[in-house]
Amino acid sequence: MTTNLSDTTTWLPLDGLAPGFDANKAQPSSDLHGRTITIVDERGTRITHTFGPGEVTWTYEPGEGDPTEAASQTDACEVIRVDDDLYYAQFHHEYLPNEAVSLVLDLRGGHALAILSVIGEAAPGHTAVQQHFAPARIEGMQQTGEAPAPTNELIGRRALWVYSSQHAYEHVYLSPHWYSWQCLAGPEQGLADTDEQTTWRIRPGIYVFAWREKVIPCGSVTIADHRDQRSLRSHGVLFGVDEAGTGQTHFTFGAFGRLLSNTVHPAEYDPALQPER
Repeated sequence: MTTNLSDTTTWLPLDGLAPGFDANKAQPSSDLHGRTITIVDERGTRITHTFGPGEVTWTYEPGEGDPTEAASQTDACEVIRVDDDLYYAQFHHEYLPNEAVSLVLDLRGGHALAILSVIGEAAPGHTAVQQHFAPARIEGMQQTGEAPAPTNELIGRRALWVYSSQHAYEHVYLSPHWYSWQCLAGPEQGLADTDEQTTWRIRPGIYVFAWREKVIPCGSVTIADHRDQRSLRSHGVLFGVDEAGTGQTHFTFGAFGRLLSNTVHPAEYDPALQPER
């Protein structure tokens, strides 16, 4: 029987993808256990994080112009060491289950980037999962080097990502707004689409790459190390609506990869150089 790959109603729900997808995930790091790290954004909003084994206790103090209410809670948390003095923490709010936080902490440069993923309702021009990016400084540390910032540096690259012995995908980074993915192995084999993406540069060759899917109500945040083109490494999360449509699916993963090719556009047609519309 031939499968109709264009029939998106048959596509696998997010929780159906989860089993086995985390085989290449890095081991959690204990480096931050017992440490308290406070980040402060441009509004003066302060978020204090105290890390313990498998958890983080956080306190949110909104700054001027921040409509978010003050809050404090302890959530389950995974911390991954990405590079020397560079960590990625992932947690899912228990008190607001439609929200998940991805936190990048650069303890060398004193910089941070928080990404809030929020499940809502899909609408024309609006994916079900939205992502909000908040750069910040780490309180009590001197800020050195470049702060995290949006970048077009991945545009033109085509990369292979292997998540397990059964799961493999390729990504083509098309423009400041779009990327294409294709499943090469796994339960989604043969499926492909073009979705919204956002890329931030954390350090030279290390990027936060996040995407928001329109067919399956989900989004992903990854931190990807592209410094060695033959040996890429990424760590991330998939977060979205479960198959029943009433709950959330939140799971972390890791991938090994390599650069397959790089497209160099003539300057007059280069998507990275086109003005925003």
